[in-house]
Amino acid sequence: MSKKKLCKSFYQVRIIGGKWKGRKISVFNCNELRPTMDSIKETLFNWLIPFIQKTRCLDCFAGSGSLAIEALSRYAAAATFIEIKRHAALQIKANLEKLGAKNSQVINHDILNYLSHKGSPYDIIFLDPPFRKNLLKNTSILLEQNGWLTKNCWIYIETEIENNLNILPKNWLIYRQKKVGQVAYCLYTRY
Repeated sequence: MSKKKLCKSFYQVRIIGGKWKGRKISVFNCNELRPTMDSIKETLFNWLIPFIQKTRCLDCFAGSGSLAIEALSRYAAAATFIEIKRHAALQIKANLEKLGAKNSQVINHDILNYLSHKGSPYDIIFLDPPFRKNLLKNTSILLEQNGWLTKNCWIYIETEIENNLNILPKNWLIYRQKKVGQVAYCLYTRY
């Protein structure tokens, strides 16, 4: 029987804009967490800046929580973080408490099980699943079928460069896209 590797050390991730600009959040230093690079976050939030204020955000594979925390820093109305790893979910909670973010909730749950029920619609969705686990297709189907998306929702996807994005719902239209190294990232809008 193999023992699970525990993540015991931390490193810091910087919030790049908004009311918490320059503040740092703690992230477990382990292979299962892959926070979005600052350069990608900066591009993403430049794309989203005209739309982000007063929105409800859902971070489906929260990991470090840095994407939805960045949204809250830029005056999103609320954010829900879904994270399957208990230690990561607890760390997101600790970071939110440190920042004084009261308009958020962290749910320690498997995203596919969570989305399989009828939901309350969100304005912005962050989809940054673990690479090479084939989670994007089923997650996008559940979001679309179970009422998790507002009519003109924005959906951010960060994935490995070789992933086939033709699996996404046909009413998700590409707004912006870029590639950096082995990472492809795209912002979709829903029609």
